[in-house]
Amino acid sequence: MKKNVLITGTSTGVGFESAILFAKNNYKVYATMRNLKKGVELEKRIAEENLDIEILPLDVTKITSIESALKTIIDKDGRIDILYNNAGAGFAKTTEQSTEDEIRWVTDVNYLGVVFCTQAVLPYMRKQKSGQIITITSVGGLVGQPFNELYCGAKFAVEGFMEGLATYVSDAFNIKISCVEPGGISTEFMTSAIGKTAVEGQFATGEYLPIFERYMAGNQKRANESKDQVYQTGLEVANVVLEVAQNENPPLRIRTSKWAEEFCNLKTQADPDGSKIVQQLKDSFL
Repeated sequence: MKKNVLITGTSTGVGFESAILFAKNNYKVYATMRNLKKGVELEKRIAEENLDIEILPLDVTKITSIESALKTIIDKDGRIDILYNNAGAGFAKTTEQSTEDEIRWVTDVNYLGVVFCTQAVLPYMRKQKSGQIITITSVGGLVGQPFNELYCGAKFAVEGFMEGLATYVSDAFNIKISCVEPGGISTEFMTSAIGKTAVEGQFATGEYLPIFERYMAGNQKRANESKDQVYQTGLEVANVVLEVAQNENPPLRIRTSKWAEEFCNLKTQADPDGSKIVQQLKDSFL
């Protein structure tokens, strides 16, 4: 019997590539997106390649939308095997100059959306005594970066949430938890980070502007010097996620490239895959 997988944020980038890749590897894919009008390209690929993919509306910031999509899956299949939390959005702007709406938005999309989707699937996975929750986080969930502190804060929160969850649902209910941590990705995610945060053409003003200009110049220099090492395609990241899904004993944490591994080394060298800290927490509290 095919395992089914619910993937959030599949209109472009990693989510789009993942939906196709999982379908080609014998999964029943429920590809979800906030705006179904953005599903044209995916619909085209489904028809061309006869893929077992069903597109559903799902806005990760709205609990009713999450519950509706999940009800469709349960009504059809009677179970949910994999939740793949992919939906997210970049944000680069100073904390001081960010609006209340922007701060709530970056938190809702990148953190609370993951929490609410996870909360929705847990009762079903608990009852069936099996399941897997895979979440795209970021190297920014391990290492804070200039002008990305609000985004990194949300991703740090996801990492802590999943680490805590893994300490008790894995053994008790056979629910496997994994965080997949990419570095730079050459997808619309990068474009959205700029488009969403640019205000009158700027991310920073006043005394912050010269610091931001140095930051942007450094980014451009690194990109020019080592683009192949820093930036991955959506498909390259999707392949890592597929490997995690197919792993009988998946890691809590996994970076998706050599660059990402090196970037996070100071934070991860003592416990690269997160298994040691999870065991320590179990020994301490359970």
